[in-house]
Order: sequence, then C-alpha cells, then structure tokens
Amino acid sequence: MRVETSGADHPLPHPRCFRNRNGTTAVGTHVSRTRTSTRPARSESATGVLFGIGAYGLWGLLPVYFLILLPATAVEIVANRVLWSLIFCALLLTVLRSWTTVRTAFTTPRVLGTLTVAALLIAVNWLVYTYGVTNGHAIEASLGYFINPIVSVLLGVLVLREKLRPLQWAAVGMGLVAVVVLAIGYGNVPWIALALAFSFGFYGFVKKRVGPSVDAVTSLSIETAVLTPIAAAVMIWLALSGGATLTTEGPGHFWIMAASGIITAVPLIFFGAAARRLPLTTIGMLQYLAPVLQFILALTVFREEMPLERWIGFGLVWIGLALLTVDMIRTVRKNARPRKSGQQQQPASV
Repeated sequence: MRVETSGADHPLPHPRCFRNRNGTTAVGTHVSRTRTSTRPARSESATGVLFGIGAYGLWGLLPVYFLILLPATAVEIVANRVLWSLIFCALLLTVLRSWTTVRTAFTTPRVLGTLTVAALLIAVNWLVYTYGVTNGHAIEASLGYFINPIVSVLLGVLVLREKLRPLQWAAVGMGLVAVVVLAIGYGNVPWIALALAFSFGFYGFVKKRVGPSVDAVTSLSIETAVLTPIAAAVMIWLALSGGATLTTEGPGHFWIMAASGIITAVPLIFFGAAARRLPLTTIGMLQYLAPVLQFILALTVFREEMPLERWIGFGLVWIGLALLTVDMIRTVRKNARPRKSGQQQQPASV
C-alpha cells in the first residue's frame, strides 16, 4: 500500500499498518491527504510569494533604470529594449531547448496574430511609460498602473458584456470621479495614465485569448520578434540623425542599455513562476507593489510635486482598489465553500 504525499508515493512497511511517533504500530489507520500535503503546499506558496515580490518589485524599480539611461530618449530606450530582449530570449530558449514551442506558435496563425496585436499594445505601453518617467510625469505613470485593475473591470463590461457586482460598480465610479478630479488638478486629462491603463488592460485581454498554450518566455520572444523590424529601423534612423546614445556615452552606458533584455525578461519569468504557485487573490494583492514603489520613487527620487487635488484623486483611486480587493476576496471565498464541502463529504483514501 502506498500513500500519496505532494505528488510522490512512499512505500509503507505493511498494508494498512502505520508506525506512530512513539514507535507503536496502528492498524487500519486512515491518513488525510490534506495533512500530508500541508507542509509542501505551504513551501510552494512561500516560494510563489517570493517570486511575486521579485517580479513586481523589479517592475516598481524600473523608473530608476530609465533615469540612469539618460540622456537616451524614450524612443531609443524602447527600441533597445526590444532588440536586447530578443537576443536574451534567444539565448534563454537555447539553454531551455524551447525552440520547438516558438516554432509551433509561429506556425499557428491564431496564436501568431494574437501575439502580434499584443506586441503592438505592449510597445505603446512601454513607450508611453518610458516617456512619462523621463519627462517628469512619473507620478502620473504610476497612476496608470493604479487604475489598471479598474480599467480591466470596465473593459469586461464594454468588451465582454460582463455584469458587474455592486462593489465593482462602486470601484468603477470611484475611478471615473478620480479621473475628473485629476484632470482638474493637472489642468488637462491625465492621458499618460489613461494610455498606460488602457494599453495594458487590452494587452492582458489579448493575452488571455492565447491562454496557457504559450509560456512567458515564448510569448516575449515572439512579441519582440514582431517588433524587431520596427526597432531596428528606429535605431538606424537615430544613428543616421545623430540622436543615438548607445555608442556615444561610453562603455558603461552601452552595457547598461544592453542589460534591458535581462531587465525585461527576468520579471516576466518571476511572474510566471509566481502565477503557477499562488491563487488569484494573492497575485491581485501583490500587483499593487509595483505602482506603490513607482509612486514613492516619483516623490522621493524624482522630486515631483503632489498638490492637494492630486492627493484627493489618488485617494479616490485607492478607495476604488480597496473595494475591488474586498470584492475579489469575497468572490473567491464564496466559490471555495462548495468545493470544501464537497471535499469533506469524500473520505480520504489510503
């Protein structure tokens, strides 16, 4: 007889006989699966949290990297990010021996078409975000990722015709009021924040259509491959016009720019590892780490102003996010109750 523990089978000394801690033998003892798998599950969750903190922490610290790359423009930074990401992904695919997955995706029209749209959306997102950070709008850029969950809910209504729950409606309402307040505070519509939120919201929507058939490294490889001709053309144009800084600011600047491939790919790999180990509620809580870090950096490192009307607008957004988080936790717990009751009705087998 064998007992399943965290996916591994362990032989027992005698059928239906189990050795207790005190050395005696118990006959006919039933072992609970949940008890034997508690420690490995807890370890997996802890590992997932560390990966999640690593992913969102690196994304949150990205503005510092862009600051180091000055005087490079947003266009040059994004073009280099695409090219060096493709090179890093090619090396990674070679090490992991995953070229077959990439070839399969490239030869599947639906997958290739979907990832092409995703590539264009993420290029817009990268360009707008880099422009915002390097031109004194880091606070507004962080706002874009704060309101992104609210925009995603709104897209569910507009695109997927989903029905919202009361707390979701309240969060969307808070988001709309916040945009109005911030527009008054900024003197114009916060287009950087809205462009970031909607581009990343649509990006997530498009990526869901691909599903789990394409992993993070394969997806990034194809997306950067699609953008490479455009990025290469931009680099050639910058070099001919004298606007490129890649080879004119010294070897340190060159290698820091070349590191954009690693800086782009590593958080995605961490995120993929976290998503496989953590429930949706935990991922949803961790995602706020990135804009929080971006917001703190904008205040302390970039020294951007934060007048009262912006605090009010951000406060409304944070209230909306709190409502979304409460709604998400309630929904997950509600859906988990029938599963738990169903599992309790089935006795654990040995």
